[in-house]
Amino acid sequence: MVNIISAQDLNALLQGKSKFALIDVREAGEYNSSHIADSSLIPRKELEFRIGVSAPVKGEKIIVCDDDGRRATLAAGTLEQMGFNNVLVLDRGVNQWSTEGYPTEWGSNVISKDFGERMEVEHRVPEIEATELHERIERGDKLVILDTRTPEEYQRFCIPGGRSVPGGELALRVTDITKDLDKDTTIIVNCAGRTRSVIGTRVLQRMGLTNIFGLKNGTSGWLLAGYELETGGDRLELPKLSPEGLAAAEAYAARLAEEDGVRYLDVDTVQKMLDKRDQTTSYFVDVRTTEEYTAGHIPGFRWFPGGQVVQRSDDVLVVKNCPVVFACDGHARATFIASWYRQFGFEEVYAVDGGATAWADSGRQLETGSGDSSVSGLEEARAQVKLVSPQELEADKPAYIIFVETSADFSSGHVTGARWVPRGSLELEVAGIAPDKMASISVTCNNGENAALAGATLKAMGYGNVSVLDGGMTAWRKAGLGVEQGLSGVMRSPVDVVVSGPERNFADMMNYLRWETALGEKYASDQAFC
Repeated sequence: MVNIISAQDLNALLQGKSKFALIDVREAGEYNSSHIADSSLIPRKELEFRIGVSAPVKGEKIIVCDDDGRRATLAAGTLEQMGFNNVLVLDRGVNQWSTEGYPTEWGSNVISKDFGERMEVEHRVPEIEATELHERIERGDKLVILDTRTPEEYQRFCIPGGRSVPGGELALRVTDITKDLDKDTTIIVNCAGRTRSVIGTRVLQRMGLTNIFGLKNGTSGWLLAGYELETGGDRLELPKLSPEGLAAAEAYAARLAEEDGVRYLDVDTVQKMLDKRDQTTSYFVDVRTTEEYTAGHIPGFRWFPGGQVVQRSDDVLVVKNCPVVFACDGHARATFIASWYRQFGFEEVYAVDGGATAWADSGRQLETGSGDSSVSGLEEARAQVKLVSPQELEADKPAYIIFVETSADFSSGHVTGARWVPRGSLELEVAGIAPDKMASISVTCNNGENAALAGATLKAMGYGNVSVLDGGMTAWRKAGLGVEQGLSGVMRSPVDVVVSGPERNFADMMNYLRWETALGEKYASDQAFC
């Protein structure tokens, strides 16, 4: 029996201070178009992969929603199978929520984007137009362009000549980046759009640097101005941290802690919190680089690069009104991130006093490796289905082949003849593709994991001859077998993905930037009366 929560009762919860999670289980494109403010996106097909770190306490109240309640009901069943015992479904989903007059918003990571626009208005964060930056580059002006996105985003495309300095590293590394520059060198901070550019520039502004600008609208603004982006940028190496650079960063961190109310926890207190993490929801986040995290981190801390932690607070703090503890190797980076969360308005925000270094100095062991959690139910699912190699699937094609990842993944390459049936709505759509439950059906995906979970679902639905492509399309391509591309057999326009970067058309790019800029208009109005 599914437990239902009304729109009215959910609204009351959102106005209060109790602990609960509101999870939208639709796909990213649907969520981006319209969602309930303060909801976190975890598509249904990702629940088994992400819920363990997103909602670590099985008894926490979890509310799931979609458009009309059908997929949310299926998701609630999945969560209950995983041991969650306080799961509710929003009555008739976002459609009913909106019908009753409650507000929705579009876009993603709205908390941070709204905050970034507020920072720009309230602190008059300086920015530069793409046309002016291009003129300066053409003239040969003295410039340093710092790209605050992830290294992976930077390598896909960047402003020509830019170097990668992820946002969480910026305050730590900027002293060493700039110490040998001429005094008249201009520092430009950019991201793909606005938020990370604004926040990065605000960091430098608050540190007292001058002759700094955020690139207005980032790489999107650069494209809209008619300029080419560089691909495959290789300026990834961060400068070695000098004693002077560390001292400047630590001094800045101490000032932030005092001004923004960041509290420190000693390692004994952190240990006690970690010991209770299966009973009381708390979030433990290491904000260093992936290399540092892999080399040794406090057990129980997940990795989330600092700049992304700021950009994606709704992905980090899924259960509301819970403590979050940040760690690095000392104080600086954890304090930088904690200060932003305090500025966001989060109350229980802490940094580990001394970080991983203090943990090791106390005689406790650090954990190495990526810290990736296991996928809930994956091994059980694999045991229920017949796993076939690419060669076996090619030699003995079943009556039906389905692909269960996103439409973009399907379009980029699938087994010839496969049909797209997204795993998030598998139970609702598969009968239209494979009506005969006794006929052979093979499930494919990117790497074999979602296909195995989907295969187990089909078995539970009564499909009697289910196989799964072991290793997914990765293994298929590695075997040298041909793929079919495009949305073959798809009879409606997919709405599951969000197109970003240079792949977005200019009209969508402009609309997105207008929306982001509009988030700051209410703060501009407030400033007018100051």
